[in-house]
Amino acid sequence: MMENILDSHVKAYQGDNIYDFDNEIILKWYPHRVIKFSNAAKSMLELGLGHGYTTDIFSKHFSRYLVLDGSAAVIENFKNKYPECKAEIIETYFENFTTTERFDVINIGFILEHIDNPNQILTKFKEYLAPNGKMFVTVPNAEVLNRRLGNLAGLLPDMTVLSENDYLLGHKRYYTVKTLTREIEDAGYKLERMEGIYLKPFTTQQIISLNFDKNIIDALCKVGIDYPELSCGMLAQFS
Repeated sequence: MMENILDSHVKAYQGDNIYDFDNEIILKWYPHRVIKFSNAAKSMLELGLGHGYTTDIFSKHFSRYLVLDGSAAVIENFKNKYPECKAEIIETYFENFTTTERFDVINIGFILEHIDNPNQILTKFKEYLAPNGKMFVTVPNAEVLNRRLGNLAGLLPDMTVLSENDYLLGHKRYYTVKTLTREIEDAGYKLERMEGIYLKPFTTQQIISLNFDKNIIDALCKVGIDYPELSCGMLAQFS
């Protein structure tokens, strides 16, 4: 595949960014929630490698596991970090992917905020969902508690504004509970579950400086389940 603009974002996934602290918490937490609600599912199709945490976890659970990613650089970065991972990875743009295979679970983890046409992707991948299969989507939340506090304090006039780090990651948008629900329903799905991922009360730097015990971080993830409108990310299940 020809070199493409996606390769330019690989730096964000190489582990030298302050927000890797948040990413590791979120991306090691939510896959276990997906597994919990996948019941006895045997196969998963995942869109995107990103930091590789979810791929490493899912590859150890599902007997059939396929990952799609459009960046050769991101794929190479993943293979260097996880040389023992046996996940099958296909380099392809999501829009170009076709298969006759059907999957019990499709996971679109922190992808919709990157792409030009989320509705197109959600609609397209419905075709690859097995009967009674489950779709999961995760996205960043514009109205996470720390951004709400920043807005009320006059430090963040617009909660939906993208940061320098967002642009580094290739983000095009944030979501809220309302806009994510609408995105899912507009693509013809029925929303079955919406929960929060990691209730983040302060900025990343502030939380790092507090040196929280792992049990406190776990508690922030657990309490976030019931408060998607306040959490750092949102996890939606639908079919």
